[in-house]
Amino acid sequence: MEQQEEKLQKFKNNPKTAFLAQSYLELLDQEGELEKLMEKDREMAELGKEEREQIIDQKNSLWKQMEDIISKEEREEDFPNHIILEIRAGAGGDEASLFAEDLSEMYRRYAEIKGWSFNPLGKSLNSLGGYKEASFELKGQGAYRDLRFETGVHRVQRIPSTEKSGRIHTSTASVAIMPVRKKTRLIIEPSEVDVEFARSGGAGGQNVNKVETAVQLTHRPTGIMVHCTEERSQHKNREKAWSILQAKLETVKREQEAQAEAQERRQQIGRADRSEKIRTYNILQDRVTDHRLQKSWHGIEDILAGQLQPLIDAYHQEFEQEGGDDQE
Repeated sequence: MEQQEEKLQKFKNNPKTAFLAQSYLELLDQEGELEKLMEKDREMAELGKEEREQIIDQKNSLWKQMEDIISKEEREEDFPNHIILEIRAGAGGDEASLFAEDLSEMYRRYAEIKGWSFNPLGKSLNSLGGYKEASFELKGQGAYRDLRFETGVHRVQRIPSTEKSGRIHTSTASVAIMPVRKKTRLIIEPSEVDVEFARSGGAGGQNVNKVETAVQLTHRPTGIMVHCTEERSQHKNREKAWSILQAKLETVKREQEAQAEAQERRQQIGRADRSEKIRTYNILQDRVTDHRLQKSWHGIEDILAGQLQPLIDAYHQEFEQEGGDDQE
């Protein structure tokens, strides 16, 4: 009974279930009044049975609706539809930066196929136009659920267009998928964050050149830095920079907790370690190999063009076989 009262209080406090909870309480009152009448009058007791059963059915229906709403909300909190994608060039010089750009385009086109939004937040380019580092904001149904296993080091083996001798180069880029949760357990103290403003580079006209719209945040306790340059206003860049910082710190916190919980850690494919090489894209052999699943796929051009679903589905299948709760 006490547990039911706690749940009911939770339903009352949640905006999505508050109206249903009020209807449930009204039915409780009706049931209580009916029971009093039934106790006083024997004839009423017989007549009231059917009405009481109807009230109970309505109560049970409302309770199930509220539980379903809360359950869906909790699942969305575990697998939010809002993520930050960060890609950094690794070993391989200019070729690594070009590969980082290729990965960015792969995820952009996958987001397009899924009907998600894909917006740049900030990027740093090399002399060839590749990405030394870049961050993007993705929003859409199932974004974190689908892409959470992409975190790690990706490797490409190919002959660069600038390579005259035909020698195969191996380059890497790291990918980080960071969920942006509506509810966070983490509180960032503004006093621990240094905020700097600068003029954004690139296209954008006089406004970009004359107004300090770019924002950089530095979280002193961890040394984590965040840049946001793509919006036209300082306010929007600052807002998004805080969102990225929140996601990064939340991810770090959860990774630390996961490392301390070995059993939970084993349930994650390849442990999603950023230092781990998770996938190799071999251009000459037209093959993509995922080292955690120990599976390979051909049709590398299609995969780099955003056709990632077969790989995503393989992760879901593997995760479910290991006993993970991966249901929609």
